[in-house]
Amino acid sequence: MSATTDKIKNSIKLVIHGKDEVIDMVLCAILAKGHILLEDIPGVGKTTLVTALAKTMSLDYKRIQFTPDVLPSDLNGFTMYDKNTGAFVFREGAVFTNLFLADEINRTSPKTQSALLEVMEEQNVTVDGTTYKLPNPFFVIATQNPVGASGTQKLPESQLDRFMIRLTMGYPDHDSAIDILRGDSHEIVGELKPVISKEEMLAIQEHVASVTVSEPILNYIVQLTEITRNNDLYSLGLSPRASIALMKMARAKAYIDDRNYVVPEDVKAVYFSIANHRVVLSTKAKATGYNLEMALAKSFESVKMPG
Repeated sequence: MSATTDKIKNSIKLVIHGKDEVIDMVLCAILAKGHILLEDIPGVGKTTLVTALAKTMSLDYKRIQFTPDVLPSDLNGFTMYDKNTGAFVFREGAVFTNLFLADEINRTSPKTQSALLEVMEEQNVTVDGTTYKLPNPFFVIATQNPVGASGTQKLPESQLDRFMIRLTMGYPDHDSAIDILRGDSHEIVGELKPVISKEEMLAIQEHVASVTVSEPILNYIVQLTEITRNNDLYSLGLSPRASIALMKMARAKAYIDDRNYVVPEDVKAVYFSIANHRVVLSTKAKATGYNLEMALAKSFESVKMPG
């Protein structure tokens, strides 16, 4: 395992107990320059995880609690007239940071949600015809309550596709729950020290981007996405953006495992987190008893893994 990523994970594990796989996937997405969607019920540590990430990686961090009255200008900023100078001045919104936490993103209006599309895709904000560049590195980590919870509405596919992965933290196991009671996560988070600087983070991201992906692995990734299209199990398959996400996340997984090349097991490790929010089950699949996990498992197993 990479020594640096090992230190980051050990620091986060001081406040997030029993969720090593979730921490792995979050770290992979960060190293792959991706955005993260955390879907779960309230109170399982989503916000604590994000705060620990920010502190451990020396990242500037801003959070907005999404409600129906949050406006696009709250996120992206706005221009206002300054009577002292006689000129219009741009006031930055909450996304002008390294790590932006959109808490309960599916409780706000579609108009406000769509304000994040340019931000997530291009790392820019355009206000009144002027484009402003966001800081580097930049990530969006959004939390959402399960679809169907009171006061929520489903995110559009165009926005879901911009999240590199979707994760569910779930309840802690029995021993981890006892560990949580023994400590005070809020106090420990406040005492966390940076493990790496922003500059080191950017250097690691560049290293991850140079991890070798062989032709057979590239072919394997494309096959895994193609198998979900024109398939009776899905009414919406994986997009080309999903193929890119698979490659980037597999590179990050290889880096965390201290390799400079991707193996098929790296693709397998990240596949479900990348695919689970992008595909839509068909009516036929639901009628025959398939759930999302079963359908994706069948699709994955139908593609031969490179030797």
